[in-house]
Amino acid sequence: MTTDEKYMKKAIAQAKRAVANGDVPIGCVIVYEDRIIARGYNKRNLKKTTLAHAELLAIEKASKVMGDWRLEGCTMYVTLEPCQMCAGAIVQARMDRVVIGCMNSKAGCAGSVYNLLQEPRFNHQVELVRDVCREECSSMLSEFFRNLRQSRLKPET
Repeated sequence: MTTDEKYMKKAIAQAKRAVANGDVPIGCVIVYEDRIIARGYNKRNLKKTTLAHAELLAIEKASKVMGDWRLEGCTMYVTLEPCQMCAGAIVQARMDRVVIGCMNSKAGCAGSVYNLLQEPRFNHQVELVRDVCREECSSMLSEFFRNLRQSRLKPET
């Protein structure tokens, strides 16, 4: 198992925590010097706010640990390609590297719809690694949405 796979498995474990709250299973860990300094999972439904994405929650925690808003030297592992809001926060935090589990063709901003993380007009670009543990990340999301659709189709008793 590679280092990227090891930490992606930790992000997957975070994603599974989101399901318990009825949230989309997206998980994230931030690593500095081969040590997890922050974890996050999607809490939009739990907190009733658009801002409770796994990446943003983890960035906030990592900033506290680092004692700075700059997360230089850090790598983020996230199960789903970041949206525009999260990709912007990653660039603003000066994250060195992002490792993505699976891509998001409808809203991803690390190469699917747009690539904010490597936009050359910004003052910072992020190294990207894609498709680490892709099948596991993708199937977890597919299963979540399949179960959600089935629960909505069941007649009330």
